[in-house]
Amino acid sequence: METRKHIAAEKKRCGSHNCAQAVVHTYADIAGIDETMATKLASAFGGGMGNGEGTCGAIVGAGIVLGLISPDRVTAKKQMRQLMCRFQERNGATQCKLLKGIDTKVVLRQCPDCVADAAEFLEELLPEN
Repeated sequence: METRKHIAAEKKRCGSHNCAQAVVHTYADIAGIDETMATKLASAFGGGMGNGEGTCGAIVGAGIVLGLISPDRVTAKKQMRQLMCRFQERNGATQCKLLKGIDTKVVLRQCPDCVADAAEFLEELLPEN
């Protein structure tokens, strides 16, 4: 499969989607849902879990896709842990406010780049990979 991470990142960059929506919308076909459902499903997860600056919305979006495609919850949870560990290794955090430097004034990663990273790590876990 050709990577879609740049498509997901552009959806965030242009402002048409929050971070979670950008990921879920980009992989809606793989997840077996239509794009409207994808957008609705992920609408409350922008800004770090409901705009609370918690877990990065892009990670949450990837988790939604994993949950939809995984054969069982054990597999989904294992894959989610793998994705989160990879994201942490690359970016130094998984929490939105740390990534955006809200308290520290040190931005670890811009939102479109977080979306691209979550998409990349999601693609590594997709069945055809």
